[in-house]
Amino acid sequence: MTACAIEDEAAEAAGTGETVEPESDEPDGAGEAPEPAEGSATPPEPLGPAPGETVLPAPAAPALTLTADGAYAARLTTARSAATGTETAWYAERWTLDGPEPYAVPLPLDRPEEADSQVLPLADGRVLIRRRAADHHTFSLLYPTGPGTGELPLGAVERAELTLLPPSPDGVSAYALSTGTYSTGLWRVAGGAFGPEHLADLPGRCSGGVWLDRAGRLLALDREPAGGGPVKAVAVDLGRDAEMTPLLQIAPDSNDRLLLADPDSGLLLIRSDAPGHDRLGWGVLGSCLPVRFPECLRLPDVVVTPFAVQPGQMLMPESCAVALRIDGAAGSWAGVWRPSGRRLHQLAAPEGWLAGSGSWSRDGVLGLPYANGDTACAVALLTAPSDLERSAEAAPAGCAESGTQPSAAMAPLPVCRPVPLAQAPLTGRTAPD
Repeated sequence: MTACAIEDEAAEAAGTGETVEPESDEPDGAGEAPEPAEGSATPPEPLGPAPGETVLPAPAAPALTLTADGAYAARLTTARSAATGTETAWYAERWTLDGPEPYAVPLPLDRPEEADSQVLPLADGRVLIRRRAADHHTFSLLYPTGPGTGELPLGAVERAELTLLPPSPDGVSAYALSTGTYSTGLWRVAGGAFGPEHLADLPGRCSGGVWLDRAGRLLALDREPAGGGPVKAVAVDLGRDAEMTPLLQIAPDSNDRLLLADPDSGLLLIRSDAPGHDRLGWGVLGSCLPVRFPECLRLPDVVVTPFAVQPGQMLMPESCAVALRIDGAAGSWAGVWRPSGRRLHQLAAPEGWLAGSGSWSRDGVLGLPYANGDTACAVALLTAPSDLERSAEAAPAGCAESGTQPSAAMAPLPVCRPVPLAQAPLTGRTAPD
């Protein structure tokens, strides 16, 4: 579908420039925050927004990147000198999350990495690293080799700017964007036959990156026209020579960005200013229902960003639990919300949470990776609170005291069929083989 409406009468008003505030859809007590864990950031009271509310900058990218199936993760980290206690050199680190206990494997080389390098885990346990070198970017695969680290150079891309996209659901490919003045280059930098491969030049300036299926074929990007104008999410079909089609069109002049998508249920998490200013909303891929902007996700003086959706909820998008990162002046903590529940549960994150990273099991258990002075690699397991309970009563007992529970393996995301293209915003297509 091309989303073209917002809740209630907002679509008509957005087209005329009139600001419409959707009525609150929250039950009494919705969005109340639990008592934070000791030593954790204290969430502000989620009062209703006030005129002139502070708009905080968007949170930084997650410090830990997970594969689409949740089996591996990778990050850049630093060593710490035992003598002085100061951080020394940057190196890549791989986390294994699909075993009996999570563990980390350092992947240092004989030279330190730069802080602006990017790492991406692959399904076979290797880690892709992008390094900047003058006016080009080099790519290599890192992997453990006994006591050392092996490195397989893949090649280079000569572009001034280049950014890796989130891990592909196929587990073997990696993609990147190079943004220019009038177009954006789409590259496959791993998983091809001959190193980095230029796939297409997409018109306009593209950013973001959300996968719409489990085959790694349909990619959503946020596109700004080359001559300027509103940002609209588009779908890029990698199986048809990167053909681009519209994905979100809530109002003609609104900026409509796709933040997250769940291939199983079709749930979409959207950020748009169609209601008059930036709001977090949700819709369903292939649905004719309007995009909705829940009041419980509109908090003053914080930024709320979704980072994981509960998988396996076929045909039940409103029942999916969504994990959110909440960033404010006091720090970062976690939130859980369901479209059907209309309530935001705020939860104390474990100390050392790698903010913005985490993964759901299909049974509704949220794993939040963390590293602190007591452990170098662990995962706190939080059960999604019931929307029939108060948030303060729903916080796990372990979280209420320390923000953590014993680490355990995170169930890998299920491998399900891609969303049929007949239900996707690519008209007149058939499902991929």
